[in-house]
Amino acid sequence: MSNPGIPTFDQLQVLLCVVETGSFAAAARRLNRATSAITYAIDNLEGQLGVSLFERIGTRKPELTAAGKAVLSEARTVTHGVDILRARVKSLREGLEAEVSIAVDVMLPTARLVDALQAFQASFPTIPLRLHVEALGAIAQLVVAKSAVIGISGPLNTGIEGIDRRHIGTVRLIPVAAPFHPLGRTGRKSPGDARNHIQLVLTDRSPITAGQDFGVIGLKTWRLADLGSKHALLLAGVGWGSMPEFMVRGDLEGGRLVALDLPDWHVNLYDMHAIWRTDTPPGPAAQWLIDRFAQQT
Repeated sequence: MSNPGIPTFDQLQVLLCVVETGSFAAAARRLNRATSAITYAIDNLEGQLGVSLFERIGTRKPELTAAGKAVLSEARTVTHGVDILRARVKSLREGLEAEVSIAVDVMLPTARLVDALQAFQASFPTIPLRLHVEALGAIAQLVVAKSAVIGISGPLNTGIEGIDRRHIGTVRLIPVAAPFHPLGRTGRKSPGDARNHIQLVLTDRSPITAGQDFGVIGLKTWRLADLGSKHALLLAGVGWGSMPEFMVRGDLEGGRLVALDLPDWHVNLYDMHAIWRTDTPPGPAAQWLIDRFAQQT
């Protein structure tokens, strides 16, 4: 048995139009063609595929055969793909990026990220987006390496050559511990009390800010590369540490964690910046995304 032929895009469009309008005559009116031309296109399509798409006997309205229903599903997929292709090419001709890649600090509130990406999808439906979630200097590292065109980064205490930035707000950090942890059992602490207990610290996986500590006062530290693991260990009472307020708000309200009053801990705001390479400035869609983050503050 020979392989099916290759249908034309026009033939698939005619098939869809017949199904949508309910008759060959109605499809002819919509497409501004003769009814005979519609019939001819369907006959040729059936001949190329080697299957009957419509019942020809005993029906006043075109009824799809089982094979016709299967072909219809694939025809819709093909025509939808062509529509997406044309939309993407139109965007490229208008100067929009083929893709936007963004690296986001794990400290960024989830609500802000979702708001920005939902709005991006609505404004640029044809542009694919690639998202990386990292911590500390790993954001800048991805931007420097051109793995991300823009980054939403936490504080960078050292200047990085060739990187521009724009402030987009702050995240409030709170030192917390489980209520049964020694630091969680009493109220205000004396200076130095927290130094004697394990401090859980988010570590940097990049060389850009390696060796720099953010709010570390404990003499004994456990360094973790994942904020979720740090959260779980805090709930288990393994140690104490600072967390973004939005992430532990429910734990504080539910009594699973308590906020610590530490006189020697002063890092309570985590600055957030949009960053990008000076020699590779953001395109229109990426710049729109930066503006969206800035407007949230």
